[in-house]
Amino acid sequence: MRHLKNIITALLLFSSTMSLLSCKKEVKEPESINGTISAVIADNFNLSIFSTGLRQSGLNTLMLEKGPFTVIAPSDAAFGLAGFPSTVSILSAPPARITSIMNYHVLRGTYELNKLPFLFNQEIRSSNGGKLFATRWIKGQDTILTLNGSRVISQNIKATNGLIQVTNRVLEPYVHELVSESIASDRNLSLFYQALKRSGLLSTLDGKASFTVFAPVNAAMESYGLATVEDINKMEVNTLSTIVKYHILTNRRFIYDYVLTSGTSLSSEQAMMDGNSLKVTLVPDPQVPGDFKGITLLGTGNTSSVNLIRQDVLSGNGVMHSIDQVLKITQ
Repeated sequence: MRHLKNIITALLLFSSTMSLLSCKKEVKEPESINGTISAVIADNFNLSIFSTGLRQSGLNTLMLEKGPFTVIAPSDAAFGLAGFPSTVSILSAPPARITSIMNYHVLRGTYELNKLPFLFNQEIRSSNGGKLFATRWIKGQDTILTLNGSRVISQNIKATNGLIQVTNRVLEPYVHELVSESIASDRNLSLFYQALKRSGLLSTLDGKASFTVFAPVNAAMESYGLATVEDINKMEVNTLSTIVKYHILTNRRFIYDYVLTSGTSLSSEQAMMDGNSLKVTLVPDPQVPGDFKGITLLGTGNTSSVNLIRQDVLSGNGVMHSIDQVLKITQ
């Protein structure tokens, strides 16, 4: 009888041990997620252009390594907006340009953007050292994440060697450390650049602070009466300085930042460097109900809305937007 009890006890112990081992195996199994970053992206039909870019730039090989990496993957629609509507357009583009864009979208380390503080434009670095600016903010009942002013539309997609964050725009790598250099490099802003020089504000923009500049294009400067360098040089320096300061604010502001900070109203006020404010009005996006595609501006002396021509041109110390009118101050 005692021998039989020992056998039964041994069988029960063996059964319990196997049960525990079975439970342990079930806990470990999910660690095998969906494959590497390259594999997860290749399997996502909405990321086919980005997947082609990874292969074109040679980064698909890096994305097979252990990591961890965080990859910012613009959707196919985002690439279409950036002028790359298909995989063919990526393959036919200059390889150096594609490599630059793709490197800017790869970060070494794990960046769970939904765990960032609720702050605007927190600096992080891509694998090639370029700065990116991440915002986490609450808009209504939603928590919004942006990178360089573009929406993160799918977040923290897991792979065995990192995370994927999907954005609604391609992030354009910046080539200038100073916002003044971004303005100088744009031929359509040459008159405003001369006004910056004449007013003595170039040295300010080259300082350690971050800036946002709403830069009037040449046609806007001409309509205002500053059609030539001679016209600019004739204007009294203090008067010119006041005009130029009304186009600058000491902070980095992407266009979507204004969407996030607006309340129930579609309009808000933005204080500028000269101490005056201008009116910012959101422009609804007809393709996305409840969202916005941009802004218009109105200076205290403008009689019609000032429209953006280019937006979110990033540099190391700021961001530049070009506009179709000079911002006027009530005299």
